[in-house]
Amino acid sequence: MQLKESVVLFPSMGMGHIIPMVELAKLFIGHGFSVTIVDVEPPFDDSTTKGPFISRISSEYPSISFHRLPKVIPPATSRPPVFAFIETLRLACPHLLDFLKTIRSTTNVRALVLDMFCTPALDVADELGLPSYFFFSSSASILAAFLFFPILQDKLDGNFRDLGSSPIHFPGLPPVPASDLPTQMQERGEANDGIMFHFNSYPRATGIMINTLEWLEKRAIEVLANGECLPDRTMPPVYCIGPLVATGSNEGEGEGEGEKHECLAWLDAQPEKSVVFLCFGSMGSFSAEQVKEIAIGLERSGQRFLWVVRSPPLKDDPAARHGARPEPDLEALLPEGFLERTKEKGMVVKSWAPQAAVLAHGSVGGFVSHCGWNSTLEAVSSGVPIIAWPLYAEQRMNKVFLVEEAKLAVAMEGYNKDVVSAEEVEKKIRWLMESEDGKALKDRAVEAKEKAVAAWKQEGSSFLAWLELVRAVRKEA
Repeated sequence: MQLKESVVLFPSMGMGHIIPMVELAKLFIGHGFSVTIVDVEPPFDDSTTKGPFISRISSEYPSISFHRLPKVIPPATSRPPVFAFIETLRLACPHLLDFLKTIRSTTNVRALVLDMFCTPALDVADELGLPSYFFFSSSASILAAFLFFPILQDKLDGNFRDLGSSPIHFPGLPPVPASDLPTQMQERGEANDGIMFHFNSYPRATGIMINTLEWLEKRAIEVLANGECLPDRTMPPVYCIGPLVATGSNEGEGEGEGEKHECLAWLDAQPEKSVVFLCFGSMGSFSAEQVKEIAIGLERSGQRFLWVVRSPPLKDDPAARHGARPEPDLEALLPEGFLERTKEKGMVVKSWAPQAAVLAHGSVGGFVSHCGWNSTLEAVSSGVPIIAWPLYAEQRMNKVFLVEEAKLAVAMEGYNKDVVSAEEVEKKIRWLMESEDGKALKDRAVEAKEKAVAAWKQEGSSFLAWLELVRAVRKEA
């Protein structure tokens, strides 16, 4: 009996990595593969979000299965939280190897697809003789920058942090202020070395899938394809297969099947393109002081708004972004009387909203976002312009690309300071919703939506790249 073709996907921890992997899995099952997504238990409690999501996907897509590897516990350390993530993924690899050895007797595993931070699993693929593909769920611009980064650092005496806002020049990107590099890349040390290890490993892969489309990142994709980012090494084939975005109940949290979130009903009653949506991802949150400034700026702007508010960090600790968070006390967080005064024009939602569905709603005319790539692609796919307010990781580099290259965003000035003023919040929201320049940004967003749709039509760039990838997977194994 001929064994069914399958692929195994190995995502990093966190919903922002698992959700796009599920969208990739749907593409594979659409071409006759079965898919197993290997789940690693993170060093924090994620059961409140991941569990219900996995249950829904397993029920709706029987050809997608999930396998949780045995729990591993990284050693206690005083190093930054990112090390616990990386070490957890590394320690999980022997269990991944055992699992793959087991299922190869019952299924024809064609490839191992790795998340952007799962480079230790390259050794697993090599041991089994399996083709290995990265699925890079951030932008082509970020991949180009990260691959080229070791070359720039070798030429630099000292640290990028010392350069302040001086521009850094990466192939295929607009100039990036040194201060907008991810924190771990600004200073030499263990965190920096860890990032360089990951991206120095990418050329070992059989190929790299990127969640983007050619129209959006033409320059970055060109320098990846011609090897300019890796002048001394061979660049694997690159497949731009985006935008892959979640829809409906597949977003990861929230309402039960068939239920409509209350914010969508509220949006139904608002005029077309009149609402500013503020949402900062599954880990984005602000201090109590910043929440009040946002509220004051929103109220003064006079615009309709839908605002997702999360509880402030429990302490000044990056790890506090992860795991369960208590529901916010809106009466304590927001200015006195704010909810009553703004009830005719605004809605505040606690902790979570179905972001993709909100952005796709006809009443939404602007998006104040942390510039995570999943959120960016959801905005692009829905034709919604962005007010960029990056918070951490590569989001500040995404902001540079969106503002300077793609022309799909305007920056919230002061994003890199402790507190953005209410005056700036009011100013940027009014600019987007009322000015002629804001209208031009909206028109550009509509064009981006059209290009995103076209990319997945019969002869579109992403559709053709996907077919090429499928042919490669079937040929390589």
